[in-house]
Amino acid sequence: MRLSEHEAKEIFRAYGIPVPMGVAFRSPGELEPHLGTFGDHLVLKAQVAVGGRGKAGGIVVTETARAIEQAGILFAKEIRGVPVREILAEECLDIEKEFFLSIAVDRSSRMPLLLFAESGGVEIEAVAREHPEAVRRMTVSPLLTDIPPFALRDLLGGMVKDFAPVVNKLYRVFREKDAVLAEINPLVTTKKGIFAADAKIIVDDSALTRQGMRRGRAQTEREQEAETHGFSYVDLDGEIGVIGNGAGLTMATIDLIALYGGRAANFLDVGGGADRERVKHAVKLVASVPSVQVILVNLLGGITRCDEVARGILEADVRQKVMVRLAGTNEEEGRRFLASRSYTMFETMDEAVKAAVEAIR
Repeated sequence: MRLSEHEAKEIFRAYGIPVPMGVAFRSPGELEPHLGTFGDHLVLKAQVAVGGRGKAGGIVVTETARAIEQAGILFAKEIRGVPVREILAEECLDIEKEFFLSIAVDRSSRMPLLLFAESGGVEIEAVAREHPEAVRRMTVSPLLTDIPPFALRDLLGGMVKDFAPVVNKLYRVFREKDAVLAEINPLVTTKKGIFAADAKIIVDDSALTRQGMRRGRAQTEREQEAETHGFSYVDLDGEIGVIGNGAGLTMATIDLIALYGGRAANFLDVGGGADRERVKHAVKLVASVPSVQVILVNLLGGITRCDEVARGILEADVRQKVMVRLAGTNEEEGRRFLASRSYTMFETMDEAVKAAVEAIR
């Protein structure tokens, strides 16, 4: 479960990670009593669980005198299809330089993976793609309670003295909060010191009870709808809708899209044994994402029957082009159903992904 930014920053503050002074509110009137604590300007940040909110107009720098007016405008918006119900107002930081710091679960090594780059902010994905050498990587044993100094020197280089305490505190957050991701982007330097200008924490769903958290409270409306229909869904920020069965296959599809220069709009795993109803709801849900231009369905039929998948796709009857790769149980029957309605089908995942990326271009 992904925490909102202000919730993540409260955790950071409790662990000694510096964060900007701020206040979260649910109506413009709730902000008014706090305006005197800010300077001439402040930042309004929509608390929506989607990527790319800054580019989508979800972050606004405004004069404090106009903050109430600007907050009202922001509350009236949808950011990548998600309504704004909560805003975080923060002090403006005089940023000197931005960095990127992240700790995530590395599924291949089954250990925490630390990432650090001496350039952060909204362009970090482009940096990672075009200059992978700029992102330093290091795995650490989950048995360690602190990251050894030699490892910090390898990760941080010349910034070790400034950032080592923050890295170790973020690592404590990652371990003690049962996180699958703890990220600061950007981690910034200012004349006042170092600050986590943004914060992201995703808690393992299996640990929510232990962490005292209620399932679904930080989900987007689409994520909540997906849960009611029995499949897993996460909003991303691309143009290619993705539907797979099995987390591994779905993640591999998303990775392959990125490899060929495309961007996935979502992660959707319909799970094993999905029938036509579940597939229909999955296709309709993905089609409802405003940014989705093409939908890629990549399913392997084991206990999932390909003919049921095909019927679900046909019954969804969405406006976007749907590209399908089906293999396994009742594959030929499923292909025949889709061919009768002129759906585009592919023999391999590689072919399907290439075609989807090319369709966007």
